[in-house]
Amino acid sequence: MGRSITIKNVRTILTAPAGVNLVVVIVETNEPELYGLGCATFTQRHRTVASAIDDYLKPFLVGKDPERIEDIWQSSMVSAYWRNGPVLNNAIAGVDMALWDIKGKLANMPVYQLLGGKCREAAAVYRHTDGRDMQEVGEKVLEMKEQGYRYVRCQLGGYGGRGHHMQSPENALSGKYYDPVTYAKSVPKLFDYLRANISEDLEFIHDIHERVSPIEAVRMAKELEQYRLFYLEDPLAPEHLEWFETLRNHSAIPIAMGELFVHPKEWTSLITNRLIDFIRCHISAIGGITPARKLAIIADNFGVKTAWHGPNDISPVGQAANIHLDLSSPNFGIQEWSAVNDQIREVFPGTPEIRGGYVYVTDKPGLGVEIDEEKARQYPCHDNLPEWTVSRITDGTIVRP
Repeated sequence: MGRSITIKNVRTILTAPAGVNLVVVIVETNEPELYGLGCATFTQRHRTVASAIDDYLKPFLVGKDPERIEDIWQSSMVSAYWRNGPVLNNAIAGVDMALWDIKGKLANMPVYQLLGGKCREAAAVYRHTDGRDMQEVGEKVLEMKEQGYRYVRCQLGGYGGRGHHMQSPENALSGKYYDPVTYAKSVPKLFDYLRANISEDLEFIHDIHERVSPIEAVRMAKELEQYRLFYLEDPLAPEHLEWFETLRNHSAIPIAMGELFVHPKEWTSLITNRLIDFIRCHISAIGGITPARKLAIIADNFGVKTAWHGPNDISPVGQAANIHLDLSSPNFGIQEWSAVNDQIREVFPGTPEIRGGYVYVTDKPGLGVEIDEEKARQYPCHDNLPEWTVSRITDGTIVRP
């Protein structure tokens, strides 16, 4: 009878091979060469997440059985007493993904097999396009179409738009300024142009990114309905969930929501009342694979599809976790995907691959992604906050993205 497997060490790696801060967790066991990788990336607070892992979760977890994923998730969550915040959730998610990675390696199976096996061979993805004017957006959409993508998110001048004529008060504070009224008026014009001049057969997405008032979001949804978007993304902030019933009653446009969610109470009523069509949480922000698979199952029972958040501030380990869920979930809808540069592939061997508008994972045991720690150290993280997180409207008022 072999010796029991225990967690020997938990550590974090901070790296930025694409200029975006990533947090990767390594859970090591007492079995030589048996370890797991997880993603705990909270770009804007990366050092705080690393501290939560190194200073608190590590001493809590060392000596525990890594195969008891559910118990470790539950006990890690309640051991701090206060729970369900983005820092703690990301820290626990990094450990959780690493434990699923270990479980797959012990079973000699990819994680999607542990989740019930494939429902599809690969996950369809959508790509992001942006431009200074409608013509430039159209050109980029055509480039995506030529590369084999059928789903494209279309923005005009970034989230909330840019280049708006504004007259702000004297001594207005610094930040990224935009005019929500000008932005809201520009979006229907963009899709009118795209449908008339670019393509009728592509699936278009637009991300409001919570940049307008709730009633303006309702009006935008009504105006965009005629352009048959695949979905309208994050129209309302988590603080305005009660408005989804009003939005649903006034427009049949499909709605995707969840990027900023960190607590089950934020998504439960939206799903059970069928007020959204796609749930698009950031898996590490809700605690990892363990809660995400439960969320996918709940959503499936109410006809809601998954569209997990997949921006550039997620590591290839986190993207692999997304895709293993995509492959094994019958209610998979679409997967967000960001471009991968050569540096990321060097740091993360086994990074999921894009072919013909679909993303594929390897069939290696676990999540299928590794990390080259020596190369990771060549790309240190930075402490500069991105400008878009401090958004202001014309008079200088800070707004919630």
